[in-house]
Amino acid sequence: MTYKITCKTLDDTKILAQRFAKLIDNGCFVSLYGEIGAGKTAFVKLAADALDVKEKVTSPSFVILNEYHSGKLPVYHFDLYRLENEGVSTILDELREYSEGRQLTFVEWAEFSQDEIPFDHLKINVTYSDDDSRIYEFEGVGAKSKKIEEGLKN
Repeated sequence: MTYKITCKTLDDTKILAQRFAKLIDNGCFVSLYGEIGAGKTAFVKLAADALDVKEKVTSPSFVILNEYHSGKLPVYHFDLYRLENEGVSTILDELREYSEGRQLTFVEWAEFSQDEIPFDHLKINVTYSDDDSRIYEFEGVGAKSKKIEEGLKN
């Protein structure tokens, strides 16, 4: 089962990110999927804002990982695009470490992980709609993430 919602405006996405942020008190590992410009980084920025992150949240495209420690919980933001398939296998153990504990970890371009993220995580697929709105589809993999998915439905 998945939860799917259409966001017609950036304000809609902000509301969705705020709802999401309220559900992750104990942290979450998020795998983000979607084309360039679909809204993955926008969602990360808005979720970080909802968690009171003070630093400027930017795409980690060239540095692989950005860390933010000023909010309600630590936020880690990976971008696997530059690593592609071969490089991702070298950091799978590190990704597992970022799935444990009370933190929020986002991984953009999770498709490059070749679905080798076996631990509890929330998949978010972001796609364009014909009217330029964004469709966010949430799928929990594991008990903790399924609970967040269910919370978004309600």
